[in-house]
Amino acid sequence: MRQSCKINVRLRPQAKRNAVSIDPDGNAAVTVTSPPVDGKANAHAIKLLAKTLGIPKSSCTITKGHTSRNKVIAIQGIDEATAARAIREKAS
Repeated sequence: MRQSCKINVRLRPQAKRNAVSIDPDGNAAVTVTSPPVDGKANAHAIKLLAKTLGIPKSSCTITKGHTSRNKVIAIQGIDEATAARAIREKAS
């Protein structure tokens, strides 16, 4: 059986740098330099999150919040605990 999880993400477009971290609420916080135009920030967020987790971009899908800063992203091939651990390690 393939592992999967859904994580809550707060996206901050047009930031000064790209970063993935865990916010005080326990959700993933993704900041990207891309503008929120034509899905550029979403695509950049997926790419950055996949790189942080060490999985292919095709394993990450936005399931909720395509036009919102608050998103739910489904991730295939990794469980929630492993995803949170990977994000914390990259953030520190």
